[in-house]
Amino acid sequence: MTLRLQINLIVGVLTLLFVAAVLGLQLRSTRESVREEVVAANRVAAQLLDRTVWRYAAQGTPAMLGFLQGVGRVRSTDISLFDASGQALYTSPPSPYKAGRDAPPWFARLVQPPLAEQSIAFPDGRLVVRANASRAVLDAWDEALALLIYAVGLLLVVNAGVYWLVGRTVRPFAQIVQALNQVEGGRFGTALPPLPGHEAGAIGAAFNRMVGELQRHIDTERRAVRAELQLSDSRELTRWIEQHVEQERRLIARELHDELGQSVTAMRSMALSIAQRVQGLDAQAETAARTIADESSRLYDAMHGIIPRLSPLVLDRFGLADALNDLVERTRRSQPGVVVDLQVELADAQLQPDAALALYRAAQEGLTNALRHGQATRLDIRLHNEEGELLLSVSDNGHGLQNAGVAGSAGAADATGTAGAGHHGLRWLAERVQALGGSFALSPTAPQGAQLQVRLPLSAAAGDPG
Repeated sequence: MTLRLQINLIVGVLTLLFVAAVLGLQLRSTRESVREEVVAANRVAAQLLDRTVWRYAAQGTPAMLGFLQGVGRVRSTDISLFDASGQALYTSPPSPYKAGRDAPPWFARLVQPPLAEQSIAFPDGRLVVRANASRAVLDAWDEALALLIYAVGLLLVVNAGVYWLVGRTVRPFAQIVQALNQVEGGRFGTALPPLPGHEAGAIGAAFNRMVGELQRHIDTERRAVRAELQLSDSRELTRWIEQHVEQERRLIARELHDELGQSVTAMRSMALSIAQRVQGLDAQAETAARTIADESSRLYDAMHGIIPRLSPLVLDRFGLADALNDLVERTRRSQPGVVVDLQVELADAQLQPDAALALYRAAQEGLTNALRHGQATRLDIRLHNEEGELLLSVSDNGHGLQNAGVAGSAGAADATGTAGAGHHGLRWLAERVQALGGSFALSPTAPQGAQLQVRLPLSAAAGDPG
């Protein structure tokens, strides 16, 4: 049921109750009025006849009959004359007032009083005077009927007026409902015009503000979704590029190790052979040959220093633990004054190539940053299982994150694993770790130094589908 019909029904019921109350009061007043008229008329008629009936009764029944016929009908009173044997000699004629009509019996029972009857006896007969309220009741019925018609008309007029006025009042609410339905249907640009009425206007203004905020949130959400899709595409592209870069690094490293390494070794061997052959015969040629041999040795050592940075071939052949040991040994040889301690506890975990490479690169990046930027003299590398995760930590006693050249603004990473702007190695490392479902963090340590931590889920790192 609509609000308009509800209000109209309430007003209609209240109007009906009011009309019923008015009709009840009118009925009560009518009952009192009919009673007063009938009783008064009956009393007057009885007193009149009581004084005159004996004078005509002394003259005989014919004189009494003539008198009554001359009197005719007395209002609200029926007069009957009976002889000594009880036979009716005379009955007053019916009233000509509204002849042929009577009020409904149920209405008569409601308004007419108890009808009095008086009997006057004389020697030749008896005169009976009865109250008759039919005309008074009929008058009351006509008045009540007219009042009822007026009340029904008033009820209809009031309800029609209320229906029209309520319709005008609630018309803005239909616009509000329509606008809400449009918003529910996805038309978020819907707006309401200024609505008449204080309440409707306030609701319309609140609706427009709500739609505006909703539109802004939806636009923000759409931009966020687009940005997330673009970021996802960018990460996919980055992973694809990384895979191809790693493949190219492996190819270059193998080419350096297999082809160029053999060529350099051959050059050194030939130079040494030439030096031996011309020894004592041509000092200048011997010196040139030995110079070539020395340069070949330096080239070979430099090449073998580049190969692990391009791609740790030992990782593919022997696994992460041996690759980390090789990394630490090369660091010790290149940095004699630096103490590097390594502890690896992988148990029986068989790591996926991507996870093993990410952990190796993390250790490599930690060592490089600590030595190059932090000027550390001691490093501790730990790799072990911890509550279903592989935890790699690289701690140093260097200058720490306060060093603007390394781990300050250039190399810091927050607790969420996002590397600071300007240090692309750490940013690349964070992206790779997050792509594997892990976390990356770089934080200062007391009293000085920094600690790089990488966590990888053991199930993902080991390739467990569960």
